[in-house]
Order: sequence, then C-alpha cells, then structure tokens
Amino acid sequence: MSNQTIGKNGEEIAKTYLEKNGYKILETNKRFSKLCEIDIIALDRDTLVFVEVKTRKTDICGHPLEAITKNKYNHIKQGLFTYLQDNRQYKKYRIDAISVLLKPNVKVEHLKNISL
Repeated sequence: MSNQTIGKNGEEIAKTYLEKNGYKILETNKRFSKLCEIDIIALDRDTLVFVEVKTRKTDICGHPLEAITKNKYNHIKQGLFTYLQDNRQYKKYRIDAISVLLKPNVKVEHLKNISL
C-alpha cells in the first residue's frame, strides 16, 4: 500500500468520524498553493474547522501527529485566511488535527483547536 493510498484511506476514515460526530463536510483536499492543501474543511455548528489528517499504518516510527511541523501549520494558516477572505460569512474558525493509526486496529484521535 503506497503512502498516498494510506493517506487517502485515513482521510476517508476521518471524514466518517467527523460526520458521525455532527460535523458537516464542506470541502476536501482544498488546494490553495503548491505548499498548502487543507485535508478537510468542515462546519461544527457555527465554527468553521480546518482539519489536518495524518495517517500511519502503525506508530512504530512515531505518532502521526508528530508529522505536523511548524512550517506545515503556517501553511495551513495561510490557506485558512485565504478561505476566510472568500467566505466572509464565517466568524468563528479553528484548526484541528486528526491522527489515524491503521494497525493493529483502526484508532482515531481528534485534537481540537491546535496551535504551535
């Protein structure tokens, strides 16, 4: 299974998790530049949520969330502000992170309102 396939599987698992928890998915894989793609943009009641999803087969090489660097976080913020300029109806927003471990059993961890 390629890294790209693993990542897409993780994003689908994260979308399902969010929908089961009352989120409305607005967009997926929204690209703002060569360096900025936001995995999931969703609505949690009246809050716009920008979600970074990190997926790993196992945690042998570290926890998936360890892959969110300060540089990656700053790119997400750039995309977030671009999106808000085009969608001024949203007044509240946050950045969340979801980790997905695939083995031995699927495990989803959701961190709300992250900052670095």
